[in-house]
Amino acid sequence: MIHEILPTGALQCNCSVFGDETTREAIVIDPGDGGDLTRLEEILHHHRLKVKAIVITHAHIDHIGAAAKLKAATGAPVYMNAADQPLYDHLDTQAQWLNMAPPERTGVDVHTRDGATLTCGATSMTLLHTPGHTQGSLCVFLPSEQLLIAGDTLFRDSVGRTDLPGGDSRMLLRSIKNKLLALPDETRVVAGHGPDTTIGRERERNPFLQRL
Repeated sequence: MIHEILPTGALQCNCSVFGDETTREAIVIDPGDGGDLTRLEEILHHHRLKVKAIVITHAHIDHIGAAAKLKAATGAPVYMNAADQPLYDHLDTQAQWLNMAPPERTGVDVHTRDGATLTCGATSMTLLHTPGHTQGSLCVFLPSEQLLIAGDTLFRDSVGRTDLPGGDSRMLLRSIKNKLLALPDETRVVAGHGPDTTIGRERERNPFLQRL
C-alpha cells in the first residue's frame, strides 16, 4: 500500500494519499484548503494513481477547501458525513475567519455512515463517525495497516478543539473513548495536523484522556 502524507495549505493540514500498487486506485483524505494542488497532483502522477474517492474527515475549510478542485481534476466522488453539511454551506464564513478568499464548493456525492467501508485495491478502510470537533467528524481506520487517519479528533498529546460552531467537548471525549481507544495500542495515528502518534501512547500520556 502506497501512503504519502502531504502537509498542505495555510494551516498545514495532513492530506493522506493512499494508492494500491496493483490496481493503481487511490483514495485521498483531506485534500486541504483550496490552494495549489500541484504537489498533490505530482504525487498522483509519480505513482500513476487514479483517484476513486475523496474522503473528508470534517468540513472545516483547511480540510475540505480543495475538494472542488480535486473533484474537477479527477472526477472522483466526495465522501463526507451529512452532519457537517451546514459547515460546508458556510465555507465563505470560514474563509473570513482566516482572511482568505472563499474556495469553490462542490456537491457531496456520498454521505457517509458509521461503520461504512471503502476499498483501495485489496485494502479495506472503515469510516468511524467520531463527532465532537464537529458534528460530522469522522476517522478512517485501516485494520490491515494498523493505521488510523484521525482528522482533528485526536492529536499527539492533545484532542480537537471544540470552541468552533458544532463543537462539543463531552461528545469529543466520548467518541475518543468509545471508538478510538477501542483500537489496538499499536495503531499508528496520523492526526489532521502535526506529528504522528499511537493509540497506546495517547492512552498513557495524553493529558486530556487520563480520566476516560
